[in-house]
Order: sequence, then structure tokens, then C-alpha cells
Amino acid sequence: MTPADLSRTVLGAVRRAVEEGALRGPVPERVKVERSRPGGSGDYATNAALRLAREAGMPAREVAEVLSGALARHPGIAGVEISGPGFLNITLAADTRRALVREVLSRGTRYGHGSGMAGQIHQYHHRPDVRAAVTADAVRRLLRAQGALVRISCDRAEPAWAPLGATPDALGTPPVALPELRPVPVDVSADELLRRFGPDATRWALLRPAGHDRARPDDGLLVQNEGNPLFRVRYAHARSRALLRNAADLGFTTGPAADEEGAAYGGGAGARPADAAASALLTALGDHPAALESAARLRAPDRVARHLEATADALLGFQHTVLPTGDEKPSATHRSRLALAEAAGTVLAGGLALLGISAPEHL
Repeated sequence: MTPADLSRTVLGAVRRAVEEGALRGPVPERVKVERSRPGGSGDYATNAALRLAREAGMPAREVAEVLSGALARHPGIAGVEISGPGFLNITLAADTRRALVREVLSRGTRYGHGSGMAGQIHQYHHRPDVRAAVTADAVRRLLRAQGALVRISCDRAEPAWAPLGATPDALGTPPVALPELRPVPVDVSADELLRRFGPDATRWALLRPAGHDRARPDDGLLVQNEGNPLFRVRYAHARSRALLRNAADLGFTTGPAADEEGAAYGGGAGARPADAAASALLTALGDHPAALESAARLRAPDRVARHLEATADALLGFQHTVLPTGDEKPSATHRSRLALAEAAGTVLAGGLALLGISAPEHL
């Protein structure tokens, strides 16, 4: 269950409570859920009860009790606790973690794409600046991934934008004023950026900083070590593919056995009860749809880049647990961990594609 799925589940509980007369007031359009903070209980928390209390004419804790009972009956939820003035702390069932990995592998690089903006039409104009052109292209990709129709225009385009994949849909001054995408420009030409860094590193350099921050491309983009965030993200993707090849050499794959009882990700027989590395990686995968949705809604590709860095760090911290060591034989736990690593690589490849950056199999 992703944060978006859980948000819809909480919203459904609110809607049923209103329909059944347990709560009064309008049903909100959306409900926000967040990862529980360190030291907190559960996997996720929501302040939905506090938001609904005034309209319902009830104390927030009473609203929370109504919602808690409805949520606890959901098959994907293991438990719900109420804390403070009415916060709901939600623990997911173990099966939802396996289901998350299956969903990523089933949807492939389109995992995290949605239809929440279907039917919306977005038109943007940008000035003839290479950073604005690359940002506009990334925004176009992100919005289309959420179902929106997008059209980008610019007064004129430079030939060097084409190798960067930053071609506007229309040239010239629009007949009516359109919203503009205006990241802080760079003081280097597109030709010079391509000559020094190539298209992938150039796009990362222009997209990774927030639009209101200055992009400072330098030779660190070409350094092949984990101090370079772009290298780290692409290296993590390559490692996930190497793990699949290494597992095949050892005679095992992910396969149906990854779902056997006792092979839960980060738990089960033969695994530690609380595997922090697996948990961190599952958290990153679960947060991916929300990261893509917010990046599209806020027209902020830098949010995707930061999320990919967090996912890469989680995968690199987890990778050493995937393959058998010493005299170990491949087990269901190893197959489940391999599936988790494959899912992480898939998320990295999909996120890089939305930024217009390649994800090599070997690095």
C-alpha cells in the first residue's frame, strides 16, 4: 500500500462514516498521510480527525475513534493507534509490503504514474534559456505521467536543446499570456554544457537544484564515486541489475517463491525481526508515487531528483543482504530480497526517465 493508496483508504473511511451518520460535515477532497516520525508508532500518521473535528462538532479524539474502527477492519492495515489530541498512527499489514514490491514489478517504470490530473490542460511558456528549456521538458514529462495534457512554448529554440530532449511544442509569442516557467538561468551556453558534460549530466545539473536556486555545473558531475549524487543514483540502478545477474549465476531468481510464508521483506524465518535496511528501502518505494505527484503539481523536478537520491542510498545500504554468503544456500528470504532490489532499480530507472536521464545496466 503506497501513501496515495492509504490516503484514499482514509478518505473512504471518512466518506463511509459520513454516509452512515457517524460523522457530520463535508467530505474533504483529499487526506494527507505522512511517514511516522522517529520515535512515533506505526508506519504512517494522519491528522484527518483534527481537520474534521470542527465541522463534525465533536472532539478530535472521538472523530479519531470513529475512523480508527473503520480503518482497523481494512485487510491491508494491521493496527491503528490514537495519540495526542487525535492523531491516527497506522501500521500496515506485512502482506502490504509484499504487495508493494509486486506492484512495482508489475507496473515497471510506470510505477508512480497516475491519473489524478487526467483531463487537465497545462500550458506554459519559457524564455530562451537552456535551464528553462530543460525544466519545461521535465515538467511536461511529470505532468503527462499524472494524466495531464501539456503544451510548452518558447519565443525561439536553440539547436543545442535538441540533444538535451528539450524541444518546445510551439515557437513564438503566445496570443495570450501564459504561466511562465522561470528557473534561475545559468551563465553557460547549452553548447558548452553539452561539450563538457554530455546530456545526462547536464540535465541533472540543471534539474537537481530547486528552480529558485542557482545551478552550478562543475567537473564534480563527471566524478565516478558516491560523492557525486548523479553517479550514486545511476550506480545504485546498475547494482540492482548486477544483483539479478549474480543471482542467476547462483541459480535463483525472484519468482513465486519470493511470496512464501516466512519470506517477508526484512523479516521472516532466517531474517532479523527488524531489518532497518529493508524497511528504509520499502519506505522509499512506497513514497515514490507521492514524490512524483507533488513534483508534477508543484512543477518541481528537483523533488524527483532528491527522492531518487534517497532511494539510491537506501538500496546501497540494503544490497549487501541480498545474495547468500559463505555456505548459505539461496532461500525464500534471498528471493524476496532480490525482488525488493529489483523493484528499487525499477523505481530508479523510472524516475531518471522522467528527468530525461538514462539508467545504464552497467556502470
